[in-house]
Amino acid sequence: MAAVVAVPREWRLLLLLLLLRAAGPAAWGAPQPPNILLLLMDDMGWGDLGVYGEPSRETPNLDRMAAEGMLFPNFYSASPLCSPSRAALLTGRLPIRNGFYTTNAHARNAYTPQEIVGGIPDSERLLPTLLREAGYATKIVGKWHLGHQPQFHPLKHGFDEWFGSPNCHFGPYDNKAKPNLPVYRDWDMVGRFYEEFPINVKTGESNLTQIYLQEALDFIRQQQAAERPFFLYWAVDATHAPVYASRPFLGSSQRGRYGDAVREIDDSVGKMLNLLQTLNIAESTFVFFTSDNGAALISAPSQGGSNGPFLCGKQTTFEGGMREPAIAWWPKHIPAGQVSHQLGSIMDLFTTSLVIAGLKPPSDRVIDGLDLLPAMLQGQLTDRPIFYYRGNTLMAVTLGQHKAHFWTWTNSWEEFRQGIDFCPGQNISGVTTHTQEEHTKLPLLFHLGRDPGERFPLSFASAEYQDALSRITLAVQQHQDSLVPGQPQLNVCNQAVMNWAPPGCEKLGKCLPPPEPVLEKCYWPH
Repeated sequence: MAAVVAVPREWRLLLLLLLLRAAGPAAWGAPQPPNILLLLMDDMGWGDLGVYGEPSRETPNLDRMAAEGMLFPNFYSASPLCSPSRAALLTGRLPIRNGFYTTNAHARNAYTPQEIVGGIPDSERLLPTLLREAGYATKIVGKWHLGHQPQFHPLKHGFDEWFGSPNCHFGPYDNKAKPNLPVYRDWDMVGRFYEEFPINVKTGESNLTQIYLQEALDFIRQQQAAERPFFLYWAVDATHAPVYASRPFLGSSQRGRYGDAVREIDDSVGKMLNLLQTLNIAESTFVFFTSDNGAALISAPSQGGSNGPFLCGKQTTFEGGMREPAIAWWPKHIPAGQVSHQLGSIMDLFTTSLVIAGLKPPSDRVIDGLDLLPAMLQGQLTDRPIFYYRGNTLMAVTLGQHKAHFWTWTNSWEEFRQGIDFCPGQNISGVTTHTQEEHTKLPLLFHLGRDPGERFPLSFASAEYQDALSRITLAVQQHQDSLVPGQPQLNVCNQAVMNWAPPGCEKLGKCLPPPEPVLEKCYWPH
């Protein structure tokens, strides 16, 4: 018979405390913090939803989400391109601060094709890291886009689980000189786009959105059964060219293949909201829907969306490139059927999510995101500027209803003559320029309430211009006086990664990232 060892009382108490802490808040009888579900679309425009005026009204579930929640018509990305905007969402910081920009060529956009060897710095504190430390289960489904090298893996930056890819679904490639991009489950590569995860570029058929939906539904069920709060970041890319949809949705839209992709996403959002209600956790789950940047007009009309009344699109700092659809949903908390005119930012999702979880944003760095709860719960509005960057250049600023452009350009004359046009059919003399036009001494100023399309600059001599410029100038000075740019992550590329040269055959060197329309030339290193 084994001897019974007496454990001192103070040791027993300490062991009990440790067990209770490991078990989480439920063991103490404390209420479980709300779940957080962020739905981030890829290249979806402000005008793509019925609730935003899209005439075919093919988004009944998202329209219902808005009717049951709150619409933000003045909601902005932190960049007109995918990668920096995602870094901004997860850090709550402008790309110029978190390093997701390039200094290669003035006002060049920055993103991470496969030859870029930079990524999200270890010094950045990402939203999933902070939530996981507070007991949340964390998962990303879909596109990561914050670096391809092993040190930038999502599971090294706060996520417990990942199903998706480091980049978008470019291809198909021949798998000899260029392999197709990988799809991961956690640390393991489980296949590649166009191979184990087929995409028919001719017909647009792919089951990827259905796979991503099932990943989300399973994760929600698992965490509800475990009574554990969860953070789910659903970052699907069906609306990024080449757009795709599953067979039941192909040909179902009046808007072509892009509309088919939107309809399938809408259906998926409806299924997720319905599951939350079926599991009786809707009232304890905060859901926010938005996009990483405006619609890519270069791939329109069949493979691009609508930016509504706004000028230009993705890759530009006109409203069409930066203003996004945005819907908040939290039954019994956010009043139904409301519209908030708060100037919002994708970075606000970082701060708002932390506050919902009962946490404080990091105090050791500048956080650009605001807490949107006062706007959502009490209808309070906070005066704040919106900064529009391309690369490391401050292109424009909005404050209140006024927007000042310090620099204007869409894309180069060389690209434009090759048929690359970020503003098709929207030529506005002196505004949509194909050279980098400086207006820092006398900015172009627009009143977005009267002129959301940025077509009629205010007169330099008007009192309205002078008053608005003085307020915007002060905001810019305060911003720049305290600005400490992060180390640029997207300057350095290694062509050896791209052409399969043996290690050492190619030196790391500074390179200019190509415009995104040629990104299909990029692929994942072996």
